Amino acid sequence: MTRLFFIIYTLAGTTLAGSAIIAVLSMNMFDLRSILIAAAAGALVALPVAWIVARRISAG
Repeated sequence: MTRLFFIIYTLAGTTLAGSAIIAVLSMNMFDLRSILIAAAAGALVALPVAWIVARRISAG
C-alpha cells in the first residue's frame, strides 16, 4: 500500500498545490509568500487524501 500511496500522492499533491496556486493568483495575490504558502497547503492537504484513496483502493 505504501507504493500505491506514493503514486497517488504525486498526482494529488501536484493537482491540489496547483489548484491552490491558481486560487491565490486569481485573488490578485502575486507575492512569493502567498504562492509558497498555497503550494505548501496544497501539498499538506494531499497527504490525507492520498492515504484515504490508497486505503480504499487496497481494500478492494
